[in-house]
Amino acid sequence: MNNLENKVVIITGGGTGIGKAIAKLFCSENAKVIIASRNQENLINAVNEIRQTGNEKIDYYKTDVTNTEDVANLFSFAFNRHGAVDVLVNNSGVMDGNPIDQVSDEQWDNVISVNVTGTFKCTREGFKYMKSRGGKIINIGSIAGESPRMFSSPYTTSKHAVRGLTKSAALDGREYGISVSCLNPGNTMVERRADGRSGTGKDQGPEILINANDIARTALLMATLPEGTNMLDATVLPIKQEFIGRG
Repeated sequence: MNNLENKVVIITGGGTGIGKAIAKLFCSENAKVIIASRNQENLINAVNEIRQTGNEKIDYYKTDVTNTEDVANLFSFAFNRHGAVDVLVNNSGVMDGNPIDQVSDEQWDNVISVNVTGTFKCTREGFKYMKSRGGKIINIGSIAGESPRMFSSPYTTSKHAVRGLTKSAALDGREYGISVSCLNPGNTMVERRADGRSGTGKDQGPEILINANDIARTALLMATLPEGTNMLDATVLPIKQEFIGRG
């Protein structure tokens, strides 16, 4: 297995949760990491936290992944600083839901714009930098992309779309040595669900959760596979989570 020594990595949604866990682990593997999100305070806090562990190859760039200019500026920042973009982790995402007859246009548009359009725009920009040298793109999907829960139509639709986008982009990238993968977490302990309860419109009570570091380790495996190899799709979830047959 290759390591990430001096590889240039962009991680969207990198200020909290799974994105921050991936950033920490990739920095410990000596990657040059740029984290991005709309929340600059979270980005600054994450960078400071990671630097306190002795990892200095970490920076941030405030980015709205739904904004084409912001996305272009993020990749330009990474390239101008480090001369390459080797790995992209599309982790930015939002979760929202209600019974489908109560889902507002605003809820639908927000989830789809971040989870789908944002992933597309970053992938599109990533290809521009990777076509001449290859690279790896990891999209953070969800088990909702295969087995939805109730009252989650915007989120479930978005994660089905991410899996489709992954497959299409993987085909477009193979002649250029670009691998595109989808990593599908099950219930994961992140800041937005720190009480252990469902983050969708239907509160299903306390749930079994895994640590974000478990997702990060799988992302590292995907990012360090040999050139010409792709883990197209991977699902990581608690053993006892109701998923296969939902029970």
